[in-house]
This record gives sequence, structure tokens and C-alpha cells, in this order.
Amino acid sequence: MLMTRYLTYCPAGQFCLRCLHRALQGSIREGEAMRFGLFYELQLPKPWNEGDEERIIRETIEQIEFADKLGFDSVWEVEHHFLEEYSHSPAPEVILGAAAARTKNIRLGHGITLLPPKYNHPARVAERIATLDLLSGGRVQFGTGESSSEMELGGFGVERADKKAMWREALGQIVRMMVDEPYEGFEGEYFSMPARNVVPKPKQKPHPPLWVACSMRETVFLAARLGIGALGFDFVDTAESKARVDEYWRIIRDECEPIGEFVNPQLAQVSPFMCHPDDEVAVERGLDGSRFFMYALAHYYGGPPHQPGKADIWKEYKSLDASAIDAMRAARQQARTGYAPDGDDVMRGCVGSPDYIRNRLRKIEAVGVDEVIFLSQAGNNKHEHIMESMELFAKEVMPEFKDREPEHQAWRQEQMKGKVLAPA
Repeated sequence: MLMTRYLTYCPAGQFCLRCLHRALQGSIREGEAMRFGLFYELQLPKPWNEGDEERIIRETIEQIEFADKLGFDSVWEVEHHFLEEYSHSPAPEVILGAAAARTKNIRLGHGITLLPPKYNHPARVAERIATLDLLSGGRVQFGTGESSSEMELGGFGVERADKKAMWREALGQIVRMMVDEPYEGFEGEYFSMPARNVVPKPKQKPHPPLWVACSMRETVFLAARLGIGALGFDFVDTAESKARVDEYWRIIRDECEPIGEFVNPQLAQVSPFMCHPDDEVAVERGLDGSRFFMYALAHYYGGPPHQPGKADIWKEYKSLDASAIDAMRAARQQARTGYAPDGDDVMRGCVGSPDYIRNRLRKIEAVGVDEVIFLSQAGNNKHEHIMESMELFAKEVMPEFKDREPEHQAWRQEQMKGKVLAPA
């Protein structure tokens, strides 16, 4: 049964009933400034050499460990299958488990776990999320999704028309599996399961924060209706970000009916990233990777049918000039999401000098985005450049945004004026 409650922002970073008594006592927590994370697809363009896949995995773990020491807030690892060159990351729980053992503070985000049961049985997802949460000391962010690439849908026999309903059915039951003792069982349209006590239970109570991958406005707004965080995994300009943020918060205030045990009102946005004292050097080191990322994305999500084991996406990409790549990317993004921003604006993102990135982030901060997730491991971007980039950013740019913590929290509190539906 849902009851209308006033909520306050709790220490775990969510609005939840467990902190209601603090609100009644007039206690308001100091919030967080805009946060910064890292995003990993484990991209590996052809031609491939022996040991390349091992190398990118080891480099990724080293980058995450370094990011933890530098004060980055989160890392997000994807789950994709059969998307050669674009993503060699079918088992994010393994990557994040290794990262958990090498880090202390950084949040570990599934960005995302594929929830249609033909990819992952809901009970197995609940077990893996809980185990990682225990291993990491309660640092998991549970990002979810369904994929829309034909390589994955066809490979696992997931019907495109049913995938959203599969995701929603599975997510609701995974929450129950993480919370209920015992789980009472379920007879659904897409999976069924008898009563079982699904163990272990996560360290974060009642469960880790819930998120969903969003490439379209409609999914951002669905996230708000369900009271979960919106992971913006497409590149958008600030005008589009503002439209999404404003409507997301309106829905949170007026229409939210949480699918989980609490509301997790957060919006994150992915951006290309490479920081260097010289703008031109940063662009030279980072822009080609972000262009390849978008080209390969368009290849699998809107291009002609992929030829497994035969296609050479990197070779195709290098045969085109920048304007042709941007035109192709824009056309396929428009067809897929109904939105295609200016190429120069989104392709560069946060690729530049500290001053350039600082100014870019101020604009993103101004529209109310909670977290910017940086994409550096893209194309053939070099490991040593990524490490140097993170270090410079943490020293020269990050402190300003951490110092504005009270302003960001005041803005969030303003958005939460009124009532929010939460589970009783």
C-alpha cells in the first residue's frame, strides 16, 4: 500500500522512510555536490592482437583504483553481449568485484544489468547484486536496462516488443527478492518462480539504489514515475539536459509511485572526457575515441545488420571524414531516439583544458544534473593519457564543484517541496 509522505534526503543518498523521523525533528542533511564518475564499455577496435582483451581489463581496474584515490565518486560498467569492438564487457559483476577488492570509497555501478529473464534470471541478478554489495561494503549502484541491439535481442531470443515489459516485471521482483524473507514466489508473464529465501541480502538496506539506462526522453520520465535514477547514456547538449531535468523533477513531485522501497531521485549524464593543460593536445588525445564510440554505437543501434566476426568497424570508421561520421551518427540517433544534437557540442563534451572543462561543467551543473559520468576508455585512447587526464581533473577542476555542495543541496531541497509517494 502506498502512502503520501514527506521525505528528507538521507545519508545513503536517497529519499526514504527510514529518515522520516529526522525530517519531523527538523534535521536536514548536508547534501552532495555534482558528482563525477567513469564509464566503461571495454572498447577494443580491430585489428586485435594476442593479449589485448586481458590488457584492457587490467587497465580498467588500474584506472578505477586510481580514480578511487583521486576522489571520483563512481564507476559504471556495462553489460553487453556480442558487440565486438564496441563493448567486450559481458560480465560487469566480475570487473566490479575485482574493483571492489582494490578500492575503498568509489561507488560501484552496474551500468547496466540486462533484466529481461532470457539474459539473466531475476534471482541470479538479486544474488549477484547482494554479493557485490557485501563484498564492497555497501557501495553498489544497481543500474538496469534491456538493450535494443539486434545482436543481443536476437542472440538471446528476446522479443523487441516485450523487452520493456520484461524489464519492469523483473525489476519489481528483484527488489522483492532482495528485501523479503522469504520471497513469496511469482507467477508472471515472462518468468515464474516458487517461494524461496533468496540469499545473501545486500548490505545497503533495504536494497541498493535503483537506476535505469535512458537514451530517450520517455525513459527518463518513466524513471521518475518509478522513483529511480536516470542514467543518461546518450550524448546530449545542455538544452536537452534542462528539458529532461525539469520534467523528471516535476514527475518526481507529482506522479511518482516507487517500484523500490525508496525514491532515488538522481540524474546522471555521460560525457566524453580527456583533460590536458593544452586544449589542442586534449582534443588530439580524446576526440577520436569519442567519435569512434558514437560511430560504433550507431553501427549496432540503427545501422545495417552486423556481420559477426567479419565486420571491421574501426576500418570503416577510419575510412570516413569527421563530417560524414557526424552526419551518419546524427541520422541514426534521430531515428533511434527522436533527438540528434549538434555534433561539435556533444562529440567534444568534456575534452579540453581544465578551464574548458570547468566552463562546460558549470553549464551542466546549472541545469540540475546530479552526476557527470566520463567516457575516456573509447576507441584507441591510451591508458597513460587517461590516467594523466584523471589526475589533472581531480587537482584542477573537481574541487570547485565539491565546494559548491550547499548550493546544489539547496536546489535539490527546493525540488522536493511537496509530497512524494513512497512505500509504507
